[in-house]
Amino acid sequence: MPSSLPVTFSRPPPQLSARPADTIPDADNAPAVALLTDTLREAAARGASDIHVEPGEHEWRIRLRIDGALHVFLKPPPHLRDAFITRIKVLERMDIAERRVPQDGRLRLPLANGNPEDYRVNSLPVLFGEKLVLRRLESLPADLSLAALGLAPDQQKTVEAAIHAPHGLVLVTGPTGSGKTLSLYCFLQMLNAESRNVCSVEDPAEIQLAGINQVSVRDKAGLTFAVALRAFMRQDPDVIMVGEIRVAETADVAVKAAQTGHLVLSTLHTNDAPAAIARLIDIGIAPYNLASALRLVTAQRLVRRLCDACRLPADLEFEPGFKPFEPRGCAACHGIGYRGRVGVHQLMPVSDTLRELIVARIATHAVTRQAQSEGMPSLRDAAFARVREGMTSVAEAADATELT
Repeated sequence: MPSSLPVTFSRPPPQLSARPADTIPDADNAPAVALLTDTLREAAARGASDIHVEPGEHEWRIRLRIDGALHVFLKPPPHLRDAFITRIKVLERMDIAERRVPQDGRLRLPLANGNPEDYRVNSLPVLFGEKLVLRRLESLPADLSLAALGLAPDQQKTVEAAIHAPHGLVLVTGPTGSGKTLSLYCFLQMLNAESRNVCSVEDPAEIQLAGINQVSVRDKAGLTFAVALRAFMRQDPDVIMVGEIRVAETADVAVKAAQTGHLVLSTLHTNDAPAAIARLIDIGIAPYNLASALRLVTAQRLVRRLCDACRLPADLEFEPGFKPFEPRGCAACHGIGYRGRVGVHQLMPVSDTLRELIVARIATHAVTRQAQSEGMPSLRDAAFARVREGMTSVAEAADATELT
């Protein structure tokens, strides 16, 4: 995988004469404005999810996260750095004079095609200045279906049965950046109807969903996940979505809501589906309560999809008689070899036998064996199925499921 991306500006790279270090840079400086405009345009064109602005001792760089991997986009002249960062902070309505503590901001900017782009930015004081990360808040994809998430037909039936049940807890697990929130949004869209009261609490609610009552967590104001959940219970809900279960209080309210006639959807940070049971018990959920509430646990990863225009057969046999594909790199994928990502899913429906194991506090490895005997694949097996389909490479599938 190349360490940097080919750079093509819509105008020549901006230049700026040096200025004294003790002055506040001009946020309206034309070269800084031009550099930011080109960076945002290139990030959108290449489908980057994040823009990293990183200062060093003698140089600074801009990196783009594309399909989960960071690539160096540009190392601009050192004297542009402060004006560039100040320009972003002004647009985000952040304090340009405050460089000692982290700050958060948000803005909307129109691109050349007239479509608006939303960004969430965080500044962090580091050794040689301020590091900024701009997260592109993309709108929901046009195709927000279970098939588009990468679920096989039998997996789609399992999910549909769980989310159309009258009550219960459905969990989506995985590390940060594995597409958990998008999966929850897909489930919500399937449940979104005039006959249902659907409520969600998120930190923050980044994408607006028409017909869903969305709440953004504000910890400083006392609006936590648990507080919002308790308020939901007095709002006559049918479906409740909790952006993430982090602490015992949130987990307790979510489980009790699932036991009292509500469908609850949420996410959890675990390596695979069976580990979610031990995680919830460890933070204080009684096993008998969890067993009665839990309906389905899904674990997922995102693997980069090979570029169809340039993928080529690898010089190895993945299985007898089968050679997988590997990345090469071309103009269509900007030399990376991958374009887009596809989901890898492990589904664990909670059967009566699994409920008995939960109540008995049986070890995770025993739960895993039972679930696999009932048809649950490992995440690694699910990832290598994508290799057999020609969607990704052996190295990508192995890296994405390294901890499972």
